[in-house]
Amino acid sequence: MTTATNVTLIPAKKENRTSSGSGVLTKVAAYCRVSTEQENQQNSYSTQISYYTDYITRNPDWQLVGIYADEGISGTRTKNRTQFNRMIRAARRKKIDLILCKSISRFARNTVDCLDYVRELKSLGVTVIFEKENINTSSMSSEFAISLYASFAQAESESISKNVKWGIEKSYREGNVHYCFHQMLGYRLDENGTPYIVEDEAKIVRFIFQEYAKGKRSVEIAEELMKMGAKRRNGSTEWTRNHVYQILKNEKYVGDAILQKSYTVDCITHERKKNTGQKPKYLIQDCHEAIIDRKTYDTVRLELEKRKRDAKKGTKEKGRYVTKYCMSRLLICPYCGGFYKRTTWILKGEKVGVWRCKNRMEGKKCPKSPSYHEDILQQAVLNAVNGAIEKMDNVDGCIEESSKIVSAEIGDIEKRIKKINEKLAEIEQERESILANVSGSMFEQMSEGLKDLNKQESEYAHQLEDLIRQQDDCRRNVLREESARELLKGLKPLTDFDDSLLGRILAKIEAVSKEKIVVTFCGGYTVTQEVE
Repeated sequence: MTTATNVTLIPAKKENRTSSGSGVLTKVAAYCRVSTEQENQQNSYSTQISYYTDYITRNPDWQLVGIYADEGISGTRTKNRTQFNRMIRAARRKKIDLILCKSISRFARNTVDCLDYVRELKSLGVTVIFEKENINTSSMSSEFAISLYASFAQAESESISKNVKWGIEKSYREGNVHYCFHQMLGYRLDENGTPYIVEDEAKIVRFIFQEYAKGKRSVEIAEELMKMGAKRRNGSTEWTRNHVYQILKNEKYVGDAILQKSYTVDCITHERKKNTGQKPKYLIQDCHEAIIDRKTYDTVRLELEKRKRDAKKGTKEKGRYVTKYCMSRLLICPYCGGFYKRTTWILKGEKVGVWRCKNRMEGKKCPKSPSYHEDILQQAVLNAVNGAIEKMDNVDGCIEESSKIVSAEIGDIEKRIKKINEKLAEIEQERESILANVSGSMFEQMSEGLKDLNKQESEYAHQLEDLIRQQDDCRRNVLREESARELLKGLKPLTDFDDSLLGRILAKIEAVSKEKIVVTFCGGYTVTQEVE
């Protein structure tokens, strides 16, 4: 190969694509877009700008009115493309006659948007030239070609989107956690993107979890936080039950991370939805330092789920689960099974708290349920608890025996869950085997086989759901019994009715009659108590 020493430039022939012949210069703009940093230099952002600046200014019949360039912006929607929208506004103000663009995919990867804007520009007298496809929109016959190419571009976007989603899910499966803590109380990220605890904020988080585990409502916790002057991440001291609830249900506080909580529904609209089972989720445990210990977190998680289920069953007032009075969830009618509800009577000109069966109050049949004056009922419960404290060895033994039984039940449930998961894995393998041997002659038989597998899978899935619910209930009972056992140790006889304490050590109170109640402790120890 030889190297030339003499090089002479032979200028390119000038091409006048849209000269009007009237001596008036055509106002020309160019639109450029680069969607990623990985695109090669030929298609790069700066190269496109340089190319069009040079190209337009070389034509004596053209006047350069602007280079509109969006960098690193998706082409599937024009909403967030600032320069594109500026260009359209300029065209509407008659400041542009001609727009040059490298290709339809640079202009838009959404068929509808592409045609809508091309038609609008055409109605404004503005021509668009797509160089790669050699399309000039001043020709009416070009609309079909634009539609066709834009469809290809949209399909390419959808294909890229699928590849990106696959890459993200692969990253999830490998346990790669991307932290986003800019609004999260208690954590910050260091220069390497590793989470660390902010202790002043972590104290607030621990307070919230501990109070909820004691039986307090989220609205009560919010009120206490405002009295304390506790600050949220944004510096505000205003707290609502929803602020508290969002902290309680966040698994990051126990050191875990659940990936793919939301997903993109459509790569064109970029609409995202909460993942409520449409896509798999990935739980990564102990991936960063925890603020809350796992026992407290599990207690809160199981209590949240229980209250949510109770609310669906109708044990709620004014649309939310009520725990202001512990007897709202402890005192039950042995005749109809309904919970008791507090109401107020006026007796001799004074307001008196009274507990009555909710079903009876609402006019449903429950003729045997007694009603109690609150002060008399509370004293009876205190007497039952103080009597049990004096026989603490019996209570402790009962709790220990109950915990052993429930733990054995959890073990049995885990075995059944394992067997069902094995059955589901077998069904999946059989389905793959059928699909791998698809034959036209066997289509009907194959279809019936898949239907049968789907039916089995659905039945096993329902069984699995029920078992997981039972498992959670058992775990919650064990945690409650352990908590009650710790509280009862060294507990002195009570003189005042403490809703928070009693709600943590008692399982239920049965309203047997006007003169008698049966108090059951966590763990199953029962006391039959007279009501004076």
